[in-house]
Amino acid sequence: MTAHTPPTPPFRDPQLPFAKRIDDLLSRLTLDDKVSFLHQFAPAVERLGVDAFRTGQEALHGVAWMGPATVFPQAVGLGATWNTDLVRRVGEAVSKEVRAMRALDERVGLNVWAPTVNLLRHPLWGRNEEGYSEDPKLTSAIATAYTHGLRGDHPTYWRTAPVLKHWLAHNNETGRDVTSSSVRPRVLHEYDLRAFRDTVEAGAVAGVMPAYNLVNGRPNHVSPYLREHLRTWTDEDLLVCSDAGAPSNLVDSEHYFDTHEEATAASLLAGVDSFTDHGTDGSKIVARVRGALEQGLLTEADVDAAVRRQLSVRFRLGEFDPRDDPHAGTGEFDTPAHRALAAEAAEQSVVLLRNDGVLPLAADTRIAVVGLLADECKVDWYSGTPIHRSTPLEGLYERFGAERVEFAEGVDRVLLRTSAGTFLKVPAAPEACDEVRGAEGALDPALLAGRTDLPPLTADADGTELALVDWGEGVLTLRAPDGRYLSVAEDGLLRASADQPGGWVVQETFRLEPHGNGHLLLHLGTGRHVCVAADGVRVAGPDGETRADPEVFELIVVESGESAVTRVTAGADVVVVVAGNDPHINGRETEDRTTLRLPAHQERLLAAARAADARTVLVLVSAYPYAFEPGPLAAALWTAHGGQAAGAALARVLAGDVSPAGRLPQTWYADDADLPDLLDYDVIGARQTYLYFEGAPLFPFGHGLSYASFSYADLTVRVTDGRAHVACTVTNTGDMTADEVVQLYARAVDPSVVRPRRELLDCRRITLTPGEGADVAFDVPLSAFAFWDVARGGPRLEPGPYELLVGASSEDVRLRATAVLDGEPTAPRAVRADGLAAADFDEQGGTEIVDRTKESGDAVTPAGGGTGELLYRACDFGAGADTPGVTAVTVTASGQGTVELSLDGGPVLASVTLQAPTPGPYAYVTVDAPFVADGVHDLRLGLRGPLRLAHVGFSG
Repeated sequence: MTAHTPPTPPFRDPQLPFAKRIDDLLSRLTLDDKVSFLHQFAPAVERLGVDAFRTGQEALHGVAWMGPATVFPQAVGLGATWNTDLVRRVGEAVSKEVRAMRALDERVGLNVWAPTVNLLRHPLWGRNEEGYSEDPKLTSAIATAYTHGLRGDHPTYWRTAPVLKHWLAHNNETGRDVTSSSVRPRVLHEYDLRAFRDTVEAGAVAGVMPAYNLVNGRPNHVSPYLREHLRTWTDEDLLVCSDAGAPSNLVDSEHYFDTHEEATAASLLAGVDSFTDHGTDGSKIVARVRGALEQGLLTEADVDAAVRRQLSVRFRLGEFDPRDDPHAGTGEFDTPAHRALAAEAAEQSVVLLRNDGVLPLAADTRIAVVGLLADECKVDWYSGTPIHRSTPLEGLYERFGAERVEFAEGVDRVLLRTSAGTFLKVPAAPEACDEVRGAEGALDPALLAGRTDLPPLTADADGTELALVDWGEGVLTLRAPDGRYLSVAEDGLLRASADQPGGWVVQETFRLEPHGNGHLLLHLGTGRHVCVAADGVRVAGPDGETRADPEVFELIVVESGESAVTRVTAGADVVVVVAGNDPHINGRETEDRTTLRLPAHQERLLAAARAADARTVLVLVSAYPYAFEPGPLAAALWTAHGGQAAGAALARVLAGDVSPAGRLPQTWYADDADLPDLLDYDVIGARQTYLYFEGAPLFPFGHGLSYASFSYADLTVRVTDGRAHVACTVTNTGDMTADEVVQLYARAVDPSVVRPRRELLDCRRITLTPGEGADVAFDVPLSAFAFWDVARGGPRLEPGPYELLVGASSEDVRLRATAVLDGEPTAPRAVRADGLAAADFDEQGGTEIVDRTKESGDAVTPAGGGTGELLYRACDFGAGADTPGVTAVTVTASGQGTVELSLDGGPVLASVTLQAPTPGPYAYVTVDAPFVADGVHDLRLGLRGPLRLAHVGFSG
């Protein structure tokens, strides 16, 4: 007999459209199968030959968390390149390494959680390193390039499936799972949604990840915007993956729902398709979905909708067509091309902030290199482990010769003496440590951090001289002479066991607390003090159970950092001070910064360098902007942590092998006083970012100098067929080949509402040889000149003059011209017919937007239940002043609350008061009051007390 071969199921047939194949596979899955797919770690379905699948592989600037990989500059550094072609190539390289690593390790996922497109609205945000820019146009352009690189060019099969983070209006780590971002409609549509929308519409995005925070009082994981906006931007199925632990936050920290079944159902109905919660354990999510189904909160069709979107991504990744997947054999990993690309990206991201002619450095320059970052190549939370590393010091040694370079880290060298007269002692590293050193001799942090087999610190008569590194705000690290950082493992003992500070909870940071005639040493990771016990130096046990009393240490400074700087700068022509941050300390995920200023210790090192008889060059290697005094400096540069090639790239720029052409992707403010509150998301009202900031920045958005000079000429502007065509000629008038970033901005000359001072429309990075000129053309849709008109609930191009500005930064404008655009004229609000949605105000003071219901809509409340003001311009009350009008106010209140109405800044003409609380925050009542008005007026509403205003209606 001939063996019967079962027919190929339709979901395995590559000749069928994906939609039909997904229908077939869905029909074969049981409800239990489908529910299990809703967790991040979806199990295999063996009877169908369907493999396990997990969402989530971090790939922000290289493959993260999975061991050695090519490490590119941080995202903010890629943003500083203003080069979409470069960033696309970086995305290609990263996705190829994902595929290559996946072939060796099935834990590596193809659904990559990158890039981060949150706008860098506030420079104190701890995750500033993860975003591209404060500007939505630049952010979307860079993000689109990166996603296209991650996706690949094949028309059917994707190399990886990018997921954008973090939806929406997320710029604070302080209380990030409980704070609400109050985002008025204009800010929502003109600012926060734009970076997501433009990138999604470009067609290379597989999904988004909601953020931990709330927006307008409603958690992002139940946001109606997922349905109302996100999924209307593309015909592709978008996979919405929750952030880690966020589904449980809806009940546990936010208290938005009473039960996890309610919260899970609401998330699924809002559009969340994959729940990242409880690590690899999917049982809790499965139980919650099952409970929601049993309670009638969900139907199987709701589950199917989410699973369909998951399967759409899996089919696009070629999972069910291994023989047809063009990316299945990708093996490009740590190739010479990837290493060269990392170097190119690092070079292109360097921004020259100031230069009085000292740069580039002559070949015979005697250089003193000082600073905490001078001999470091830092990685961040979303980095892979670099296979190759280059520090600024190493780069300068290689470029100028070790004999011309002197180095001092500039840290304090200290001894810690105990009350018994002994000193902390670091035992020598056992020979076994040599086995965990990488190819270039660096200790591998993945193998050292948290180790308990190394000997703990002790106390003896000699002790060990430690490097005390002060990172600011009282946070310090302690390092042994061989470079190992003091760390605390799970057993509570102190060991020299980390190559760098790191980890979700950093175990390498301490604080010295004055105590009597000495100091207590507080370990910040555990929150416990260091003591000297019989089994070694350790932190006190939990709940006050100590094996010894906290030790009181005397701090003995053997050499101060300033003295070390003075020692090495004596014979230098130039002092290069390399300052900045450690990406795991004082500003990172879970921790916002508190100031723009450099740490006090680094400011002292800078002052010591300036006191030397040499010219001072400040190099800032940091994940975010700083405020400093540039006047006394001969030159200043900034680069984000530039990945594995950072040091060599910086040395090539300093030497003039490469002309710097990075541009600032966000405003550098001069002082903390220039900043709004971290939680004030109203970029228009608070005049935030270069778009609205009215002060004098330290360095403006788009700023960056060059070793060459460029002339701009022959600006032409032509408006036809719904587009503005702008062109000019740019010529390299310098004596070296260099890149220039040509930037096009616009501003409305006479707007009816507050509009940006100038707004980026497009940019182009070009390379020109000496004397070479290039024609640069921009083609801009007229929709780019529109704003969100709250009176009509949509975008509107206002007619009138618009200035087109072309130049080298937002403030360095070289050419300008005016174009008069046709559009829709301003019309008064027809308030008698339509009333006013409370959130559609033109200006506000002292208010915040909250959720009208848990499912959708907005209301407005006085901040903190106090008083607030709302202004609605040009309200048309119609004719008929003889007829008394009626105001219908839709409102809730938790106590006595009043809404006051006045016209054109005049006296209160009507007020509506709720004397008693309503049954709950969503139990709206409509209260009438007489109000007489006709004609067109500005309407002002005063909100008094703990109320939530949803709508105001008028009739006559």
